[in-house]
Amino acid sequence: EKPDEYVMLSAHFDSWDGASGTTHNITGTVTMMEAMRILQQVYRRPKRTILVGHWSGEEQGINGSRAFAHDHPEIVEGLQALFNQDNGTGRVSTISTQGLTGAGAYFGEWLGRIPQEITQHITLNIPGTPSGGGSDHAAFICAGAPAFGLSALNWGYGMYTWHTNRDTLDKIVFDDLRNNLTLTAILA
Repeated sequence: EKPDEYVMLSAHFDSWDGASGTTHNITGTVTMMEAMRILQQVYRRPKRTILVGHWSGEEQGINGSRAFAHDHPEIVEGLQALFNQDNGTGRVSTISTQGLTGAGAYFGEWLGRIPQEITQHITLNIPGTPSGGGSDHAAFICAGAPAFGLSALNWGYGMYTWHTNRDTLDKIVFDDLRNNLTLTAILA
């Protein structure tokens, strides 16, 4: 119905040293791919165009997402919401509305429609503050589009797996991953 309006799911490819990059950021990438698979099965005719961005160059200055935003101003202009997941294998625990004062009402409505077992651990920061460039949704915020990070429980990410050779497949918390991909599909 609205082909020039977009919802985007976002994650990046990243790994470090001899590890697979599981928590940074295979789990985010898998979340977005699985959300799309679910949407193709249960929501075959969405009202808006749904896109997925799997970026590279996040650690070098969000280069992939920034280049996309620069090269596709028509998508940035029509972007209704971008949902990005970056950090770790844990369940989504925080969503900031990035300083977008009107976004809180939308999130209240959206989260109110999602089963509480999926949303019960989520803190919604309203109005929040715009991202400082630490993940790919910041490229879209800087371009004037509504983009939101789905921040996750830590599970030792910052101290144990992030940018280490310990960032391997055995660190996946599958229940949290299932929660995140279900949340993302419903938000989209």
